[in-house]
Amino acid sequence: MRADFLNLPVQPVPEAHRATFDPESAERFQNRELSWLAFNWRVLEEADNPGQPLLERLRFLSISGANLDEFYTVRVAGLRAQTRAGVDRPSVDGRTPAQQLELIDRDALALQKAQQRTWKSLLPLLSEQGIHVVNAEDLTADDRAGLEERFLSEVFPMITPLALDPAHPFPFIANEGLALLLDLARESDGEPMRALIPVPAQLNRYIRLSDGPGGEIRFLPLETLLEMFLGQLFPGYASHGRCVFRVLRDSDLEIAEEAEDLVREFETALKRRRRCSVVRLKLNAGAPEGLKRLICERLDVGPNELIEVEGSVGIADLGQLVVDDRPDLRWHPYTPRLPERVRDHDGDIFAAIRQKDMLLHHPYESFEIVVQFLQQAARDPNVVAIKQTLYRTTKDSPIVQALCEA
Repeated sequence: MRADFLNLPVQPVPEAHRATFDPESAERFQNRELSWLAFNWRVLEEADNPGQPLLERLRFLSISGANLDEFYTVRVAGLRAQTRAGVDRPSVDGRTPAQQLELIDRDALALQKAQQRTWKSLLPLLSEQGIHVVNAEDLTADDRAGLEERFLSEVFPMITPLALDPAHPFPFIANEGLALLLDLARESDGEPMRALIPVPAQLNRYIRLSDGPGGEIRFLPLETLLEMFLGQLFPGYASHGRCVFRVLRDSDLEIAEEAEDLVREFETALKRRRRCSVVRLKLNAGAPEGLKRLICERLDVGPNELIEVEGSVGIADLGQLVVDDRPDLRWHPYTPRLPERVRDHDGDIFAAIRQKDMLLHHPYESFEIVVQFLQQAARDPNVVAIKQTLYRTTKDSPIVQALCEA
């Protein structure tokens, strides 16, 4: 039996509800930011879903971390800017920017703790499947020898270790930048020194080691590698405390659409955004108080922006552990279909559309058709303009290449 929803009788609203319903009330609306957080909770639920393949669960966890970071750098940054400017006009749901920030920080903190619980629950499951995140104590002599060679050839040339003193002030840490702050002491006389190792974005957060004797897949966190070879970075010094921290900066763009040169306006805004204020500072729990205080002072971070993490500093980086050589722990690959009409016209998209309008349903039908459409339009002398909303691209986007060609 099929239900005819279009012709179902309209149910009357109960009298008691009509009497209390205020069509002008702000309670009719959900807050935009809290609704977004609810969405990200839903993403995290998939990381806890045992019905998903294990590495896909790990990917969901990584996505939830990346989402939360971006949420703070854009949406929360905008609310904080309103608060600093003294804006107290409520949103459609009746909350001022300050009230929204209070609710956001409370829910986001709970979300972050849930992410760490999920990560701790996934670790033993990964180990059962032969995928390990190892510590320095787990390494063999052969591992250490191979890592020293990789450190000297791949990592050491990329990093710039810094001693922090009046002659070497605290450097700029870019948005999403990871760094290691150290309390060191000279071995000869105990003279203290503080040092900073900014981690370049080009380096992977997790370094894949050679497989174990049973074919185990092993990863070593980059910060562990740096600590293993501190003697190469700071000869004659020993470490007495460390703090791993990650910086999130205000990335909200304000563009004057009536600007005379919109391209130049964007270029200026993007350069300005690189050095915006810190909206969130995450560091490992248990870090020495002196190091935490130094970071907060130098980055001008208040207590509301500081988050101490019991677990992984940088949940988004866990996506690097999703390896290609364990297809049994991932979704089966799906091959989207190509519309028959496009094939009937030997790939001529314009001819296929000329015959009849076409509706593509992604991901079941290939997005490659859209790419081919733009590439064909770029080369067609009869096309005078291409107008389309383009949301995010990769560095090697074929769509951007087609637009450049056009």
